Amino acid sequence: MLKVGQKVPLDVTLGKCLKPAADGSCPVAPKVNSGDLFSNRRVVVFALPGAFTPTCSAKHLPGFIQKSGEIKSKNIDEIFCLATNDSFVMSAWGKEQGAGDSVTLISDGNSEFTKKIGMTLDATGFLMGPERSKRYAMILDDGVVKHIGLDESGFEHSSAEAILKQL
Repeated sequence: MLKVGQKVPLDVTLGKCLKPAADGSCPVAPKVNSGDLFSNRRVVVFALPGAFTPTCSAKHLPGFIQKSGEIKSKNIDEIFCLATNDSFVMSAWGKEQGAGDSVTLISDGNSEFTKKIGMTLDATGFLMGPERSKRYAMILDDGVVKHIGLDESGFEHSSAEAILKQL
């Protein structure tokens, strides 16, 4: 599992989710390299088991949307929400949640980034499949982990408020 002081993988292809079209259809997400997202920048990345799930929709993403201005005022270039959902689901969820420009949604649809950092969650017990992401939030500086808050259960260490305390 990824630890403070380690560099995240900078060679993973992810999907940068776009806003849905006026007709409600979600566009194909452009492929982006994790290095382009995380290198030479100070960012917050938070990840969750799935779009539209209870805690993710009621607390996790809304908390970062609400606190995005405060977080970015602490010398954070961008806030990313990562999940193993496909980019179409992530785009629709971002619209439904009102993410706008406050949080950038990222699809790790092949679970490659999640696997490489050791954050895979087997959610078959919830009928969500064997490769979801654990709930976490981290502060990256030029791709290096400066802080990581992991919630093996519950919702405490990965919240927007918990990240603000580390900034």
